[in-house]
Amino acid sequence: MFNSFHGETANDIWKQAFEAVKLSNIIESRCGNTRELLHTTLSINNPLQKWVTCKSPPISIGYALAELIWILHGSDDSQTINYWNPALPRFAGNYKSYPGAYGQRIIYRYGFNQLERVYQTLKNHPESRQAVMLIWDPKTDLPKSNGVPNNGDIPCNVCSMIKIRKGKLEWTQVMRSNDLVLGLPYNLVQFTSMQELLASWLNVDVGSYNHISDSLHIYTDKESDLGIQTTGYYNTDSLSIKKEDFDHVIQSIYNVMEKLSHTNVQPYELLKLSELDLGYEAYNNILRIICAYSAYSNHFTDLQNEIMKYCTNKCYVLMWTNWLQSKTRR
Repeated sequence: MFNSFHGETANDIWKQAFEAVKLSNIIESRCGNTRELLHTTLSINNPLQKWVTCKSPPISIGYALAELIWILHGSDDSQTINYWNPALPRFAGNYKSYPGAYGQRIIYRYGFNQLERVYQTLKNHPESRQAVMLIWDPKTDLPKSNGVPNNGDIPCNVCSMIKIRKGKLEWTQVMRSNDLVLGLPYNLVQFTSMQELLASWLNVDVGSYNHISDSLHIYTDKESDLGIQTTGYYNTDSLSIKKEDFDHVIQSIYNVMEKLSHTNVQPYELLKLSELDLGYEAYNNILRIICAYSAYSNHFTDLQNEIMKYCTNKCYVLMWTNWLQSKTRR
């Protein structure tokens, strides 16, 4: 039996799922007891409203956007992404290169760029039902014969299934396992962003986003800390971009990320990096948030505030403010 949640925005479906998971049975797992909903589908009618802003404590928008660029670049370098989430090695293991990195698997794993192939497929055959991107690799991801995982970073995402129907790009994401708190809000950002990108390249509208979680769960030791905020924010940035500009824009942001995570950057250098004009305001805002996080990490408080003054997406600004307040409370 499927558990189904539908809504206009990511906030809508997250709140429904959260209330349902709280009432579910406790299940033992490898990492601790969970409350789990099996066979869950979540559908968002307007994937541009991809941000779960209602969760308390709030998500880290700095990490969410850095991870998005890390994925779109096809990176698996741990040092780069750990800078924006220092706790990540506790969940994914201590690796120089993360073996389960989604971007590396989508863009390089099988010897070709799956996102590019899907684009070509749907450009030439818009009616196709064969546009599927594979993330799960049974050769490395199935447990050993004794049931022990092969490593600490096994991907939760299995595949993406993408179609054009009635002039809209429809996206279905399949996951074997999905943490409602630490995973789902970030997964929604990752794959609805790819949906936006692909739709813009194909010159079609963005359709619905559909997410299948075979195990949607929360860990019981965390549930007492969780809640729902009533405030919702409207995302005003579209990630639509000309295909010929995409590689340059993503590479430019990733170059900044590498510099920030691998070297000691002085305040004046960080300010200059945050002021790069990428030709698209939505991507300028992503860069500003990524640089503001670096200013926060380096205790450059005045610089952090200065960078955020130029962020034109109020949703980002409010999420950033909530995240900072949560860090102060802790």
